[in-house]
Amino acid sequence: MPNAAGDIDVEAMNDRLAREHPIDDYYERAPLPIRLIERKRLAILRDMLGDCAGLELAEVGSGGGHVLRMFPRARITAIDVSDVYLDTARKNLAGYDVRFLKGEVDKLDLPAASFDRIVCTEVLEHTVDPPAILAAMARLLRPTGVAAITVPNDPLIARLKRVLRGTPVLGRLLGDRIRWGGDAYHLHQWTPAQFGRLLSRYFHVVERRAAPYDALPIRACFRCAPL
Repeated sequence: MPNAAGDIDVEAMNDRLAREHPIDDYYERAPLPIRLIERKRLAILRDMLGDCAGLELAEVGSGGGHVLRMFPRARITAIDVSDVYLDTARKNLAGYDVRFLKGEVDKLDLPAASFDRIVCTEVLEHTVDPPAILAAMARLLRPTGVAAITVPNDPLIARLKRVLRGTPVLGRLLGDRIRWGGDAYHLHQWTPAQFGRLLSRYFHVVERRAAPYDALPIRACFRCAPL
């Protein structure tokens, strides 16, 4: 990847990520601890977004549609920069009331206050300009809406991976799978506190949770309302 953030081809980067780390495999065949963490993250998101029946629900960085398929009665908008991810999402969301939009959300010509619910999960670390993405989501959320946003706690994850690599048996068992998920493609890293401060510039943070649990906050999860 280029060194200068402005020179990064976001579409190409995400297509490459999607091909190197197939998203269906990640959810279905990642090592068991990762699958358990992600199941908890999905449960938190489902709880934070609530009953979306009949509501306009958008996912910014929809990936393979694994989050959106938890909301079969919503009117869904799946937004992603990668054709590879969107093709996977089309398969996973077959039969849903869904439209697919390709592009970066801050560059799409979407009307303000378009959505009752917005979800953006494990995406912002891959974007060139997270503040621009957050500002766009804040503009698109309706006054009574809810946004659910998560990021990985990369500083903690890096420490845990160093411990695993230094454990001979686990290190050999996991091998290259210790890098499963594509964290080499993360352009930004935050602790939960750091990300919470960034988020509060664009939203009112109503609730903070973590997956798998608060004492081990590998995924930082935030329920947000408009300012």
